[in-house]
Amino acid sequence: MSTMVYPREEKMDKLSQEEIISNTKLVMQGLEALKNEHNSILHSLLETIKCLKKDEEANLVHEKANLLRKSVEMIELGLGEAQVMMALSNHLNAVESEKQKLRAQVRRLCQENQWLRDELANTQQKLQRSEQTVAQLEEEKKHLEFMNQLKKYDEDVSPTEEKEGDSTKDSLDDLFPNEEEDQGQGLPHQHSSAAAAAQQGGYEIPARLRTLHNLVIQYASQGRYEVAVPLCKQALEDLEKTSGHDHPDVATMLNILALVYRDQNKYKEAAHLLNDALSIREKTLGKDHPAVAATLNNLAVLYGKRGKYKEAEPLCKRALEIREKVLGKDHPDVAKQLNNLALLCQNQGKYEEVEYYYRRALEIYESRLGPDDPNVAKTKNNLASCYLKQAKYKDAETLYKEILTRAHVKEFGTVDDEHKPIWMHAEEREKMSKWIP
Repeated sequence: MSTMVYPREEKMDKLSQEEIISNTKLVMQGLEALKNEHNSILHSLLETIKCLKKDEEANLVHEKANLLRKSVEMIELGLGEAQVMMALSNHLNAVESEKQKLRAQVRRLCQENQWLRDELANTQQKLQRSEQTVAQLEEEKKHLEFMNQLKKYDEDVSPTEEKEGDSTKDSLDDLFPNEEEDQGQGLPHQHSSAAAAAQQGGYEIPARLRTLHNLVIQYASQGRYEVAVPLCKQALEDLEKTSGHDHPDVATMLNILALVYRDQNKYKEAAHLLNDALSIREKTLGKDHPAVAATLNNLAVLYGKRGKYKEAEPLCKRALEIREKVLGKDHPDVAKQLNNLALLCQNQGKYEEVEYYYRRALEIYESRLGPDDPNVAKTKNNLASCYLKQAKYKDAETLYKEILTRAHVKEFGTVDDEHKPIWMHAEEREKMSKWIP
């Protein structure tokens, strides 16, 4: 009978995978030989049992045969375990091979990922440069379109004074006249401030700047300050290059940019520009020029928006003096300036001065523009509010009745028993309520 040789247990932990597989194969070969040998012995015993007659000897042989069968079963179990170990080894080899493939794929994907990252970074840089180029080209395009518009209007539009934008929600702007407004108000041209400036050999704002101003105000009214501000700055830079800083056109451009800043609530920047424009206009046009009055008025508006009424009042008074000197004391623009001054005084609680300025403005409007002009009703309403604050209720009531009556006449053409102003109906209802017991 062959004998099995098993490796020592203390060496099992130190064996490599290849050595374990080799030893397992040897064990399997030994077990196969042992199995065959046991089967041969078992067969011999079974043959011997057939020839024996005595029961005791047969029983002994049967016991030995059973022992051999158990040994064969154990050998087969060992063979099965060895086969499982071999199958497990093959599976581990396959897993390791697959793992190596996956590692190779991971390395390749990492390399590709790094390459893609580099490509993405380069593409993003190219995209940023392209966006900057497109933005620059768009600004250049807008500037060129604007210059073409200036050329178009330079010959077609007659020169007039620049305008500020529409009045804002602030109560100050409701009464302050617009910057360099067309002062004529439907009067003959020789009475306008532009004509007065021309008569004294003064400065008239070029048509291209008026057109620029209108464009800027349009952009600002749409909230497109990102277009309006660069447009003003570019025009200002061009004017300074061609005409120098101390030129009336530069002062006009400073006024326009200041108004845009004011609409953005950038009051410090606007004040700086307006003071610069005022200095240029006083130096180049003289201290009594209508353009100087317009800049003074804009400064007064700015200070009024910031609540600096004491600083605004002397500016507004000086603008009033200039307008009275150039336009005459009964000109509608003088009335506008009086309204401005009244509002500044009202915010300071100087109601006697407020009453005086509103009365003067009302006389000018009624005599020059007629009783149906909107400025008449507006000034009457302001004066009535002033009376209320002074507790002059009767005077305020008279003015409010005049306003309502005039509005009724404009609507229905007459006052009679069938068509009465609303205040008359109110008084009649009040009288009737007193007689009812």
